[in-house]
Amino acid sequence: MNKTIRRASVFTLLLVLALLGRATWVQFYEGQALADDKDNRRNAIETYSAPLGNIIVAGRSITGSAPTKNSDLKYKRTYTDGELYAAVTGYASQAYAPTQLEGIYTDLLNGTDSRLKSVLDTLTNQRADPGNVVTTIDPDVQKAAYDALGDKKGGAVAIDPKTGRILAVVSTPSYDPSSLTDANTAGTAWKKLTSDPEKPLVNRALRQPLPPGSTFKLVVAAAALEDGLYSSVDERTDSPNPYPLPGTSRSLDNENPSAPCANASIRVALQYSCNNVFGKMAVDLGQDKVKAMADKFGFNDDELDVPVRAYTSVYPSDMYPSETALTGIGQFDVTATPLQMAMVSAAIANGGKLVSPHMVSQITNSGGDVLQNYDDEAGTKEIVSSSTAEQLQSAMRTVVEKGTGTNAQVPGATVGGKTGTAQHGENNSQVPYAWFTSYGKSGSSGKEVAVAVVVEQSDAARSEVSGNGLAAPVAKAMMEAALKD
Repeated sequence: MNKTIRRASVFTLLLVLALLGRATWVQFYEGQALADDKDNRRNAIETYSAPLGNIIVAGRSITGSAPTKNSDLKYKRTYTDGELYAAVTGYASQAYAPTQLEGIYTDLLNGTDSRLKSVLDTLTNQRADPGNVVTTIDPDVQKAAYDALGDKKGGAVAIDPKTGRILAVVSTPSYDPSSLTDANTAGTAWKKLTSDPEKPLVNRALRQPLPPGSTFKLVVAAAALEDGLYSSVDERTDSPNPYPLPGTSRSLDNENPSAPCANASIRVALQYSCNNVFGKMAVDLGQDKVKAMADKFGFNDDELDVPVRAYTSVYPSDMYPSETALTGIGQFDVTATPLQMAMVSAAIANGGKLVSPHMVSQITNSGGDVLQNYDDEAGTKEIVSSSTAEQLQSAMRTVVEKGTGTNAQVPGATVGGKTGTAQHGENNSQVPYAWFTSYGKSGSSGKEVAVAVVVEQSDAARSEVSGNGLAAPVAKAMMEAALKD
């Protein structure tokens, strides 16, 4: 063999070895990553080769699957009352990554969750029959919130304080998830939804934190009672009216100048929503103590999963005293979701104990066998003492019976609440946010509920925007539905 042929042979052998090495690397090291790649169409073909499992509300499937035509994706997702439940289900799309419960339980719903496999499935590596997601949602409470919000932009959450079961998660304006399920038409729908200035894809109940306004005064009041700054909700406070903001030439005024807010007790200050009282109270406590109480209620928790990951509600740090005063009325950099403010009312209503909020009760296999029971796993932690909770319940009842929250009264039920009207925009230049959070207890059925509602925008004139005017009627409708016999 001459020198040229020998060199060519060696070079060819090296090329063959390189190809074998590369093929081995791809098969054994990159194979799983390529298989899991979101752009690998074979994943979508496999996912939609058979009907998906379902999301269930009150024993009824609100999702389904329908056969497609002229597509290698044999089935597509369908939704019943899609707009009503969009904030709960999210969407499962042939074209886009799934969201909300559809995204969290993708493996369960498409049959690839290892818990679904029988011994035979494991041996044959076959996909198991898909499982189902059983939610805690009460369809009557969900519909009451959706109908009451109507064409207003906002969000609402209802929780059973005794169990932590989330009874309603509503965000408006909503959208129909069915418009995103078919790969052939999803692109047009996606473009329309993402370009809509009303942002219907945003989950305002769980993932849209906004200044909570005066609803945050409940947290400040809880901190003051727990700290011993005041011994009861009926002890007079040391609160000049107006309250001079420390280190500034500004004062913290009240919306109702004739309200009896000078040195008002916590009960009266909640009843009339006195800014001077809670601004000074926050400064007297100090930002660290207010933050500690806010954190106990769930603020600053960046891992709040219900099981959808809720956006973090924030109580800030490193503030000047004047800024701490503004946080006392739920302004400055304080933000909260409706879920968070519902948690505040739920803990107060439940004697100071917060049961972990969750909107999935169980996940099951196709035969209905329970794979995981979230109701049994819900933890409980004490936020405030039972004495503090009882006093705040009483003060919140005063708000609804003869204060700023009278629109939330429910015949035959004990209701306590707190209104909030949060400033929006530089120098309050934009329409304020209207808030209401409350609890309700039925005298006949023994049922309980805690709710929170925010209305971001409505057709109401700016002068008519208030928590009592816009948000309290929504809360009332939800409580009525939750407490009925």
